[in-house]
Amino acid sequence: MNAVNVSQDIILEPADNNRLANLCGQFDEHLRQIERRLKIDISSRGNCFRVTGNPGAARIGSDVLRSLFKLTKNERVDLERVHMCLQESVMREDEIGDALPDDEAEDNSSYEIQTRRKLVRARGLNQRAYLKNIRENVLAFGIGPAGTGKTYLAVASAIDALESDQVRRIILVRPAVEAGERLGFLPGDLSQKVDPYLRPMYDALFAMLGPDTVGKLIERNIIEVAPLAFMRGRSLNESFVILDEAQNTSVAQMKMFLTRIGFGSRAVVNGDITQIDLPAGQQSGLKHAATILANVEGIAFTRFTPNDVVRHELVQRVVEAYEAEGNGNTVA
Repeated sequence: MNAVNVSQDIILEPADNNRLANLCGQFDEHLRQIERRLKIDISSRGNCFRVTGNPGAARIGSDVLRSLFKLTKNERVDLERVHMCLQESVMREDEIGDALPDDEAEDNSSYEIQTRRKLVRARGLNQRAYLKNIRENVLAFGIGPAGTGKTYLAVASAIDALESDQVRRIILVRPAVEAGERLGFLPGDLSQKVDPYLRPMYDALFAMLGPDTVGKLIERNIIEVAPLAFMRGRSLNESFVILDEAQNTSVAQMKMFLTRIGFGSRAVVNGDITQIDLPAGQQSGLKHAATILANVEGIAFTRFTPNDVVRHELVQRVVEAYEAEGNGNTVA
C-alpha cells in the first residue's frame, strides 16, 4: 500500500452471523472478489469491516458491502450478485457530475421495471438513458458490445408496455444470418431452424414472465417471435417491436423493417456493429441507419461502451482487448 491510500471503517447492523456469512461467502470468496476488482484490502471482525485502498476505490468498496448486506436480509448472495453490485457501484461512481438532471439522477424508480418474476433495474448512465429513450420515443436504437443489457432491457420495456395496456402485443424480430455455419444443415422445419437465432429473446421472456406464461401468450399471438424475413408486407399497429442483432440486416432489410411501424406502435433496434456476419462488402443496415437517421425527430440513439458490460467481468476485458486491437469487424 502507498501513502495515498485511506482506510474506511464500517459497521453493519444488525450483527447477524447468518447474514454476515452470506455477505462474505464461503472462505470469504465474496470479499476476495471485491478486493480483486477494486484493488483494495478488506479486513473484518464480526460486523466491523475496514476497507483500505485509494479514496475512490475504498468508497466504492464500502458502498458495495453496505448494498450487499442489505440484500442478505431477503436473498442469497452469490458471485454473480457481487459482480452486478460492483458493476453498478463503479458505474455510479463514474457518473458523479455527469449530465443527468438532478431530479432524474435521484429518482431511481424511473429506471426500474417490475415484471411478474423479477425487478429489472437499469445499471449505469447509458442503461438509464436507453430506458428513457425507449419510453419517450417511437423508435429507439441501442448500439454497443455484447453484455450491455440491450436485449434484456428492451424485452423488459416491452413487457411493461404490454401489461400497462400501452400496446396490445409484443413482436420480437431477429435476422437469421449464418455466422459461418450453414443453416440448411440444421435438422427440422423452418421454424426449428430459426429458433436458435431467437433463443436470447426467449431467455429474457422466460426470466421475466416464466415459461408457462410465455407459452400461453405465444399461443394467443400476444407475443410473436419471428425471423426478419417474415415481416415483409406487414403493418404493425399497437405493437411493441424489437429488432435484435440488427447489425446483420442489409440496408434494404432495415428500411423494410422500419417502414412496418404502425399507429400506436413503438420499436427498439439493437445491435453490435463490431460483430457483423454479413457477406464481405455488404453494408450493414444498422450502420447505415445510424448515419442517416441521427437527426430525425422521434428517433433516439443510445451508444454503449465496454464500461457498460454487465456480464462476467472477463467479458468486459475481452471486449476492451478486441477494441484495443482494432479487430472488432471490418465489414462496412
